[in-house]
Amino acid sequence: MRRKTVSRKEFIKNSAMLATGLSLAAPALAANTARQAPAENTMPTKMNSIRLKNVRLETGFDYEGDEVIATKTDLFCVDIEDGKIRQVSPNNPAAQAVDAKGHLMLPAFKDMHIHLDKTFYGGPWKAIRKRQGGVKGMIALEQQILPEMLKTSTERAEKLIELLQSCGSAFARSQVNIEPTSGLNSLKNLQQALENKKNSFGAELVAFPQHGVYYTDSAPLMKEAAQTDIDYIGGVDPYTLDGQIEKTIDFTVQLALDYNKGIDIHLHETGDSGLQTMEYLIDKVNENPVLKGKTFISHCFVLGRLEQAKQEEMAEKLSAAQVGIISTIPFGRLIMPIPTLYKHGVTVGTGNDCIIDHWNTWGSGSVLEKAKVMAQLYGYGTEYALSRSLKLATYNVLPLDDEGNQQWPKPGDQADLALLEASCSAEAVSRLSPVKSLIYQGNLVF
Repeated sequence: MRRKTVSRKEFIKNSAMLATGLSLAAPALAANTARQAPAENTMPTKMNSIRLKNVRLETGFDYEGDEVIATKTDLFCVDIEDGKIRQVSPNNPAAQAVDAKGHLMLPAFKDMHIHLDKTFYGGPWKAIRKRQGGVKGMIALEQQILPEMLKTSTERAEKLIELLQSCGSAFARSQVNIEPTSGLNSLKNLQQALENKKNSFGAELVAFPQHGVYYTDSAPLMKEAAQTDIDYIGGVDPYTLDGQIEKTIDFTVQLALDYNKGIDIHLHETGDSGLQTMEYLIDKVNENPVLKGKTFISHCFVLGRLEQAKQEEMAEKLSAAQVGIISTIPFGRLIMPIPTLYKHGVTVGTGNDCIIDHWNTWGSGSVLEKAKVMAQLYGYGTEYALSRSLKLATYNVLPLDDEGNQQWPKPGDQADLALLEASCSAEAVSRLSPVKSLIYQGNLVF
């Protein structure tokens, strides 16, 4: 995790902004305000510590019979030190502290599937072009446009990070192109953007052979990328692109084993090849238990095409192998069996995937929006079901457990926090409540 302690001057300025109610709508606004003369410091003077007051936290459920009809909340003081929660105590409105103004504190959100390295965001609007030639046609298009995109990819990635932050995300798992057109330049440019944002945003990287491992000569570059500080070995539709499943998956698995990485592959195929790829990867993980809990299939659209009995079977296999699913929560003609995955204890995450690039322009930057879409798709409209839906945005961290016991925040938890204008997490999901402030590793982001 990338981390930097803010200077005392920066800390005082940022604290003063929030204390005087200037909880800003975007990091860019925070930067502008920081240039103004700071107000009188009302914070403890200890370095890298923050005290918040009037913080709204969930404390339990209200029941009518067996049904949860509301979520209980109360106001608290929260002390943060060295990037972690040090103490949660009864509220003291007179305390010298940053005033959270009754906003609801939730775990900061996590975008678990996004392409920070190639985006038009931050530049002129561009809609997608009519697709020709399927995925291979898109690869040909990328080979034409990537050299120009690389010239501004660091700056564009930073703008995209700021969008995610304004939507409450303090962390992302980003795919990064590794292929002959970009070489390792896309990776290097993104690493520079993350270095520039290291005190306000965390990330893990997936070496992504967008143009196929063998369809283009990407295998040597993937091996080179695996020797850097990336976190996952990626892949994409081995049958469609490389014309073979076993060889590509074997390469991916062995690379992950050789360099102690996880695995996160794109699987869009919905027919027999998609199912065979999923089953083969699960078998390889079971043969190499070190990969359990470190292997993910992104999209995995084939699950949405299976009969219910087969969905249940595959969910059981995924759970036993501890292989997670990262879904963009598609809708329309393809509805993913998210409830079935949850039922069997499969780890499920979500992400924006693309935000204004040559693949699509639908990403808003908000994973809370993804949680709302999930709730709408599966009828999670009750107070209880909405509150549980929040875990899609927070990557499985919830303030209350399923019985309504408070489990977050507690001393020692990472101080990655979002403050929202909401009365409870159920409202935050259903109403897509505005994010007012973000804290990453104890640092005020905005």
